[in-house]
Amino acid sequence: MAAAGPERQDPAPEHVAVPRDGSAVDRARAWLAQDPDPDTRDELSHLLERSENGDAAASADLADRFSARLAFGTAGLRGELGAGSNRMNRVLVAQAAAGLAAYVRGRSDAEVPSVVIGYDGRRNSDVFARDSAEIFAGAGLRAILLPRLLPTPVLAFAVRHLGADAGVMVTASHNPPNDNGYKVYLGGPDDGSQIVAPADAEIAARIQEVADGGTVGALPRSLGYEIAPESIVDAYVDATAAVAPAPEGAAGLRWVYTAMHGVGWETFARILDAAGYPRPTVVEAQISPDGRFPTVSFPNPEEPGAMDLSFETARAAGAELVVANDPDADRLAVAIPDDAAEGGWRRLTGNEVGLLLGARAARLAEGTDASLASSLVSSPGLQTVAEHHGLDFHATLTGFKWISRAPGMVYGFEEALGYLVNPETVRDKDGISAAVALLGLAAQARGRGAGVGDLLREFGETYGFFDSDQISVRVEDVSAIARIMAALRARHPERIGEVGVDRVDDLLDGFADLPPGDVLRLWLSDGSRVVVRPSGTEPKLKLYLDVRGDSVDDARARITALTAGARALLADLG
Repeated sequence: MAAAGPERQDPAPEHVAVPRDGSAVDRARAWLAQDPDPDTRDELSHLLERSENGDAAASADLADRFSARLAFGTAGLRGELGAGSNRMNRVLVAQAAAGLAAYVRGRSDAEVPSVVIGYDGRRNSDVFARDSAEIFAGAGLRAILLPRLLPTPVLAFAVRHLGADAGVMVTASHNPPNDNGYKVYLGGPDDGSQIVAPADAEIAARIQEVADGGTVGALPRSLGYEIAPESIVDAYVDATAAVAPAPEGAAGLRWVYTAMHGVGWETFARILDAAGYPRPTVVEAQISPDGRFPTVSFPNPEEPGAMDLSFETARAAGAELVVANDPDADRLAVAIPDDAAEGGWRRLTGNEVGLLLGARAARLAEGTDASLASSLVSSPGLQTVAEHHGLDFHATLTGFKWISRAPGMVYGFEEALGYLVNPETVRDKDGISAAVALLGLAAQARGRGAGVGDLLREFGETYGFFDSDQISVRVEDVSAIARIMAALRARHPERIGEVGVDRVDDLLDGFADLPPGDVLRLWLSDGSRVVVRPSGTEPKLKLYLDVRGDSVDDARARITALTAGARALLADLG
């Protein structure tokens, strides 16, 4: 592995600690004194000047930036780029890296613990990654920086492949363009999975110690980090191509792919060649990494309009299938032709794709003691699939930090377009390996004159006709979410629409083998289910609704009625 390049010549910050108390102006001045980034220093200097000249909007902006600290949790850090303790910037990242380094040193038995760092194409991802590598190396760790911007699954793979003690991926996944984040994985007993409690709180405490102890300019840095060899990427390509080598039906497959301005295409293209699939028609305007995300306001395939260019390209190409990754390629979206849909194309739900891939995994694992897993807000159809094939099933809290830890798990999914099809190599959702598995299913169906739509119909005939919906209630005052959850706990609804509620599972203090979570699960007398939980990343209350019917039409009618009943319940709660 090669050594890093020449050191950046950033102005040396003053060694003045940022006060935890005092006015926002005082905290801003102390922050400014240690900020090594000329862009955010300039941004903050102008903001301070405007505030001191009586600009009320600038004063409010300062208060927002310094009234709190961007919280480090099980998702690491994620937030809007900018100056201040409540934004993503080089000061905050340096403190996070130093805190994580201290945690890893205290946790690892290795003489020289190792951390591998990856980054995507978002603004400042490469800068945050280099800062982290220098601080890890300066703390006496073996710091290994991936050779260029790469998908999140490659970093998750590298943690296990290298036997690293920890991994960091600088990405905000499918968040808005001006966000970035810091995602942490742990090796050793955690097997390359994302952090869970209590590690998040322990790392956060170490980060706070760094923030309280002085400025980031006083942190030791070293250019003695390593650049990872291409062989790591090669190993990921080989392992992922082996997930589903192309069957005979792959020849002539006409399909479209978009990277959503992200980093997925270069790696995915190599895997397609290795696995034997034909190259797709790509959405040219979205195929290369571009942190501005110029063609989408919100680079998430689930968002309305995000896949419009994909559908336009598919119509022009006469495609049979559309495949999309989100910007860091850890999620997968799939669309199929549908005459009933506007524009002639329909994006499948995360549950539909998750159940198709789950049935594939179950067929491959039948006769073993393996298990399938999904988050408790995802379709209950996966449990039916597992039982049909004699496999175990585990419902987990939301997030692949939990799904990846399910005992004996050979496949896991989450309705938010996340799929884990290759847990022996990646212990996180992986939109690229999931795409390969999905292409394998599509090609096999094509070989017998069928399509993905036929696979969905056949799934229903074999396992039952499941349908789902989701209600998201965005609030201005986040306390409204707590009030609604408290009201539901104080008095469980007797009915939702015309259907009675049989029982309610409250996970606040844990339930069965599930750890505590702010979640209510309502079971209805007709077998339907409603799960209520606050969003973990946005000021939203989310309701997940699931039904099982005797046919496609029956399931659709049931979900329509359940959705109407759930909306009426929310209206009654205010």
